[in-house]
Amino acid sequence: MTQRGRPEADEPVTGVRAFLAARRAGLGTLVVLGAAAMGGWALWERFAADVRSDPAAVLLPEAVSVKGLAPWVRGDLKDVVLHDASLDGGLPLDDPELAGRIERAFGMHPWIRDVVAVTLRHPAAAEVEVRCREPVGMVAVPGGLLAIDAEGVVLPSEDFTAESAAAYPRISGIRSSPVGVAGSRWGDALVHEAAAVAAAVGPEWRDLGLRDLRPTEDGAPRGWEFVDASGRVIHFGSAPGHEADGEPSVAVKVGRLRALATADGRAERTDLTSPP
Repeated sequence: MTQRGRPEADEPVTGVRAFLAARRAGLGTLVVLGAAAMGGWALWERFAADVRSDPAAVLLPEAVSVKGLAPWVRGDLKDVVLHDASLDGGLPLDDPELAGRIERAFGMHPWIRDVVAVTLRHPAAAEVEVRCREPVGMVAVPGGLLAIDAEGVVLPSEDFTAESAAAYPRISGIRSSPVGVAGSRWGDALVHEAAAVAAAVGPEWRDLGLRDLRPTEDGAPRGWEFVDASGRVIHFGSAPGHEADGEPSVAVKVGRLRALATADGRAERTDLTSPP
């Protein structure tokens, strides 16, 4: 009977030695790289405080500039944004998340529609390019007016004086309240339609001395009309995107508004949805 012998004790040792011998060069390289990385980290830990204390490497609020702010934005938006995001205490320029943090901070402000770019420079400086939301109307609510943009986003109404608010159509007939804070949409289809009408008409309403924009009580789809200080009415018709079959386009209606602005007289009621 053949007896199975135990494996020789040095067989696995020989396998490990062969493995190490075959890969000795690669392992040596890894050891050298690891040592270099640890040395570099140790040097950084030793000198990081000195680097970050260098004024040229610390971003301060006064070195942040904002490009694209609209003239209707009052106050110092930059200081408010940096303070609210706790970014006003001096920021290390070597922070890899710095540009993203600045972008998110500005993007959260209700006046900011888009953050186009954040550019960091050395010595420590930053330029933030933004696009602002533009007011198109003032929604009449109990106690005052709330500004909205063309998409029905609620704007910081505290930035408007009584005089500056009067430069926009007053949207009446709204019974709802905003569902969120400034910077979010109103949340009522009626307000969103009114915003679209006001944006489509633009400055033409001012040339006609119009004051109010309100929904009509009859008809489907819903209609909208402008009213001037003397009570004369211009029926605009449906909001853009909600036109009935055969109803004139927004461009046609606005063209007729321009013609009315230069006309010698105007009827007590003008319907932009019917033939001239």
